[in-house]
Amino acid sequence: MDKVGETTLFLDLAALEHNYNYLRSRIAPETKFMAVVKAFAYGSDMVAVAKKMEKLGVDYFAVAYVNEGILLRDAGIKTPILVLHPLASNFDGIIDYCLEPSLYSNHILSQFIEAAKAKKQVDYPVHIKFNTGLNRLGFNQEDIDTIVDKLKDTKEIKVVSIFSHLAASEDPKEQEFSIAQIDGFKKLGNAIIQKLGYVPMRHMLNTSGIINYPQAQFEMVRSGIGLYGYGNDAKIDPKLKPIATLKTIISQIHEIGADESVGYNRAFKSNGPIKTATLPIGHADGIGRPYGKGRASVLIHGKMAPIIGNVCMDMIMVDVTGIDCKEGDEVIVFGPQKSAENFASGAGTISYEILTAISQRVKRVVLDD
Repeated sequence: MDKVGETTLFLDLAALEHNYNYLRSRIAPETKFMAVVKAFAYGSDMVAVAKKMEKLGVDYFAVAYVNEGILLRDAGIKTPILVLHPLASNFDGIIDYCLEPSLYSNHILSQFIEAAKAKKQVDYPVHIKFNTGLNRLGFNQEDIDTIVDKLKDTKEIKVVSIFSHLAASEDPKEQEFSIAQIDGFKKLGNAIIQKLGYVPMRHMLNTSGIINYPQAQFEMVRSGIGLYGYGNDAKIDPKLKPIATLKTIISQIHEIGADESVGYNRAFKSNGPIKTATLPIGHADGIGRPYGKGRASVLIHGKMAPIIGNVCMDMIMVDVTGIDCKEGDEVIVFGPQKSAENFASGAGTISYEILTAISQRVKRVVLDD
């Protein structure tokens, strides 16, 4: 990996391939695989990740919003793309760019049928989202007859999948709830398939679901965080490789005397002589204020250096007392040597949040063996 001269996010596509192969090994060969690349591929590089995954033969992509799908199409991605949270104002874009919407309510279903009619579509592929306990988006079981009546009354759309989302697949204490969700999804899936008269794909498992509930893989699974190197399980994490390494450098070193303060609001006051390093990364880059005041640390020459004082917009200060370092030296914020999950936990949050928070102003370097 190249030496940094500025704050840089390195993206290892060989690690992405490793993670994909590992997750595929946990499912049946015939089960399809949907790669979730929303939020700039979890804060990395959506286009680079999607192109790599397409070469590896992934069956589907999932994005959150229409503009993300358009970005992939403009980059030449041909693989089917599910839009998880489409809005009626973007339906023309969905059809124009051959994206596939998740339809999650009677209102959104009716509006998409009208949009498909206006564009003279026939059997346009759609996905029906069911709520089985997450209570976020989705139809309920009692909506099945209404859904089927609308589908049978139109030739413009055709269901290619029905799906749901587990609420706590990573939590062994919630196993009973997860199994109840799976059983509920099976029942409503059987009911709607019987009424439709044809068999769309079914998918429910996320990364933790793939690991913990392989019996519910149905025809397809979805993975987001696992592709990027995190399994939400201490036993699984070592089998995955984080694809993102965030590095920066030391801009300046200060010798701080007793009773001196560091940073805004004098949030840190020294009890004795210490040495600090200022780094060119701050909350405008995704390192929010909750990481300050000693809650998170960076890695310098293999040693932990806690963030002290308040995080600034463009800078953080770290305590490097006892660390042999100089201006221009490399600093690891997170990566394989120090996971994003470890960094995030100090601020009481999760890997998903810190990964997706990394600003687009941070330089990306894509590495692919």
